[in-house]
Amino acid sequence: MVIAFGSFLIQGLAFGIDFQGGTSIRTQSVQPVDVAAYRAALEPLELGDVSITEVFDPNFDANQNVAMVRIQAQEGDERIATETIDAIQFTLAAMLESQTLLSVDIVDPSAASALLSAAQAVVPNVTQTTGTSDLTIVVPAGASLEQLNELEAAITDAGSVNSIQRTFDKISFPSVESVGPKVSGELINTAIMAVALAVLAILFYIWLRFEWQFAVGAVLALTHDVILTIGIFSELQIKFDLAIIAALLTIVGYSINDTVIVFDRVRENLRKYKKKDLKEVLNLSINETLSRTLMTSFTTLLALVSLFVLGGDVIRGFVFAMIWGVIIGTYSSIFVASALLLVLGVKRDWSKKDPSAGTRYGHIDT
Repeated sequence: MVIAFGSFLIQGLAFGIDFQGGTSIRTQSVQPVDVAAYRAALEPLELGDVSITEVFDPNFDANQNVAMVRIQAQEGDERIATETIDAIQFTLAAMLESQTLLSVDIVDPSAASALLSAAQAVVPNVTQTTGTSDLTIVVPAGASLEQLNELEAAITDAGSVNSIQRTFDKISFPSVESVGPKVSGELINTAIMAVALAVLAILFYIWLRFEWQFAVGAVLALTHDVILTIGIFSELQIKFDLAIIAALLTIVGYSINDTVIVFDRVRENLRKYKKKDLKEVLNLSINETLSRTLMTSFTTLLALVSLFVLGGDVIRGFVFAMIWGVIIGTYSSIFVASALLLVLGVKRDWSKKDPSAGTRYGHIDT
């Protein structure tokens, strides 16, 4: 715990976009999402921490392929620049060999031919489709982002233009959302509060269910689990985001489940073996529940290791936290919580009533 806490103080955590701030771009394409290809296409832009997740929904159509691209906040910027978002969208569209569609809202429909000529002066092989009061210019795949920007500038300079909207034929971007440093700071505080309240609620429940010594031992064991989990993420500099907070809360629930089972057997044996030393009762109780604890943890780890190996990059951090948490939660229930209970001592016999109970007013004459 000292090493883990020291690593946290010295190195800190490698916060993800949730806690650093950044931008989420939702993409929708007619082609299946290839996460590796998306990441390789964006790598030359040097955007820092980029997370790409394929989104699944049973209501999606067969040709509806959705992904979420999350980019960390750029240094010195409150939010990601519009030019950077344009570059990301164009890069992903170019990877899919999309044509660019420029929807030009024009003031005078008769100016359409002049605007097309201005566009063709920059990119000769552009074509057009016309509407009632607007113009759609089709830029074939292969044009560079610089050419596209020059083309839009040329159309604007030609006049009679209210606005220009850029879209692509093989990919669309339904939403672009940014998380600023203020919001990310609030998320950190909320995450800390969530873990702290969960631990306090467990303390209160165990106190009611058993005795205060059991509650303190269980909560200190949970604190041990949380500190070691945070410490391993700090030491290895694994990305720490909201998914890891969910893993921490799951670890707390899993660990307290094992601890309560051990403590329940301890309480039964304290009533059964009134003359035995507390250390012997604890040892007996742990041995009686050991096979159950180890088998539960082993079968859970089988599923988690499978997810870690086969689940892909999206959930790997979460699953790693769960694997680590199950291992340390198992041994903390056996070796930490029980040892703390031995140090604190415990009431030996709940069957004995308070000798003064019911005699408070026994001296008063009726």
